[in-house]
Amino acid sequence: MKITLPDGSVKEFDGPVSGGDVASSIGPRLAKAAIAAKVDGELTDLDRSIEADASVAIVTAKDDDVDALYVIRHSAAHVMAEAIQRIWPDAQLVYGPPVDMGFYYDIDLDDPISTDDFVRIEKEMAEIIASDRPFCRLELGSDEGRARLRDEGNVYKIDNAERALDGDGDASLSWYVTGEAGRDWEDLCRGPHVPSTGRIGAFKLTSVASSHWHGDVNQQRLQRVYGTAFATQKALDEHLERLEEARQRDHRVIGAKLGLFAIDEQVGQGLILWKPNGAFVRMQLEDFLKAKLLAAGYEIVYTPHIGKVDLYKTSGHYPYYSDSQFPPIKMHDDETEYILKPMNCPHHVKIYASEPRSYRDLPLRLAEFGTVYRFEQSGELTGMTRVRGFTQDDAHLFCTEDQVRKEFSDTVSLTQFVFNTFGFEDVQVRLSLREPGSDKYVGDPANWDRAERELREVLDEMQIDYETDLGEAAFYGPKVDFVVRDVIGRSWQLGTVQLDYNLPERFRLEYIGSDNQAHRPVMIHRAPFGSMERFMAILIEHYAGAFPMWLAPEQVRILPVSDKFMDYAEAVHAALRGSGIRAEVDQSAERVQAKIRAAQEMKVPYMLVVGGRDRDGGTVSVRCRTRADLGALPLEAFIEQAKREDQSHGEDRISV
Repeated sequence: MKITLPDGSVKEFDGPVSGGDVASSIGPRLAKAAIAAKVDGELTDLDRSIEADASVAIVTAKDDDVDALYVIRHSAAHVMAEAIQRIWPDAQLVYGPPVDMGFYYDIDLDDPISTDDFVRIEKEMAEIIASDRPFCRLELGSDEGRARLRDEGNVYKIDNAERALDGDGDASLSWYVTGEAGRDWEDLCRGPHVPSTGRIGAFKLTSVASSHWHGDVNQQRLQRVYGTAFATQKALDEHLERLEEARQRDHRVIGAKLGLFAIDEQVGQGLILWKPNGAFVRMQLEDFLKAKLLAAGYEIVYTPHIGKVDLYKTSGHYPYYSDSQFPPIKMHDDETEYILKPMNCPHHVKIYASEPRSYRDLPLRLAEFGTVYRFEQSGELTGMTRVRGFTQDDAHLFCTEDQVRKEFSDTVSLTQFVFNTFGFEDVQVRLSLREPGSDKYVGDPANWDRAERELREVLDEMQIDYETDLGEAAFYGPKVDFVVRDVIGRSWQLGTVQLDYNLPERFRLEYIGSDNQAHRPVMIHRAPFGSMERFMAILIEHYAGAFPMWLAPEQVRILPVSDKFMDYAEAVHAALRGSGIRAEVDQSAERVQAKIRAAQEMKVPYMLVVGGRDRDGGTVSVRCRTRADLGALPLEAFIEQAKREDQSHGEDRISV
């Protein structure tokens, strides 16, 4: 039996082996450090038998290894669940997976779990980890496994098992026991896990929230306990520091404080009310991008918020996205069904199809800040980052096959320019491809092959480093996604550019070529911001509410040292407003230091303190929210510098 290692070398064995055996054959240090194996790309327990030739990688406990953290956190979720059941024996376990930054477990329990309980839960977890009990896998056939679950009586686990089996009578069910089967704690689980509880590393419980079974508000209400785990205490401490920084930057808290947006239960969950300050920032963002689009030859369009179901059946979005669409609307006197628009692209397709097109008309670039609607589950809604109604900075380009490379390259460059403008310098590019053999993709495989080849070649020509992500393509075409890292190291998937040979085919789009024959155009979908709501949330947290001057709803606040200088403050205000600078006067009776603190709390970029000397000399005493006292400037000089900073998007700063 041949085992191929990551470096390409091959080890031969007389018969079946485990990942642990492979590690031992390489060396004792690796065997000691190993916590799991990756067999033909699939994570497995270290002691699982490998029955045939395979490629094997040994996973060790490293804080920068995604596979290692997955296994550690999955195991920590089990330990947390056992600790909770030790404290609350009546707790019923529902589901407990690892997630991007940690793990959680959904619990059905009448007693509320609060953060005050974390100390004793963590104490129990520490004892379980210190006991260093092995994770042992128990596997049963489907019938025997179902019988075992019925005896246990946990309806949630029975449901989980049926979903896992999915009607496959030959499938099996697995449990993991921390210790000895029939004596120690166990849980229905696919795995994998670390060899024993003592290999989990450093852990911490982080929060508790409510959830619902299957994410359905009409189902049983549950408690979701979150935690995280790392291989080392140092990495955990650094992560907790980032979490604290993230809490201080929470867009929901800052958004309320700065009057940017609101969510009202009577309006509906996941539906954003943009307040004046937030609406102004959004307007600035839209105007900024529109100016770039118009200069690049885009044309602005508007489309309805609703459309016939048949439109989305033709495009393939219905029923492909049926789980996240609002239900169809049917009026009493009309049998036609409509839905709230889940996507803008079919509407733009119809604008293209509304008149004859020639090759001389192409490329046609249609752009819209179009609002779409998705019925996200209530348990998944989060501030502005996960909503039910959002506006995409959407555009669809219709071009000839010969124009694809340049148009795609230009859209990638535009997206990069947008991110650079907002200070997102750490950007990872991800090429999402279809998974061969999967039935979730539509269209001619030859078109898919061509589209994927073109995207690779464009990225290579632009000398852009990228990762490939198999199986994450849109159902109609491959795409390039942009993952940005903010100032505290969090990653966000934002812009996307997608190449599509399929929607033009499904809608029978045509243009007349130079040969006077009908040809099929190619579509490019692109959205640098992604959605205005999500992008706004990320900007709030990236800047901690301290927007650059060109985005700030209030750019300057004028602070008279007393009422005696209110007339001069009003004159300064009039001069600033007359020059297009967004300024307000603090007319409160507070002392000037209190006025400064109030302006700083509202993240106003500049404060102008005015008193007798300023009035007599026609100056203003300039304070910056980050650089404190900048000294006195003639009012005209401040106005010129402020206008320059505003127009340069913050590249030029006010100085004295």
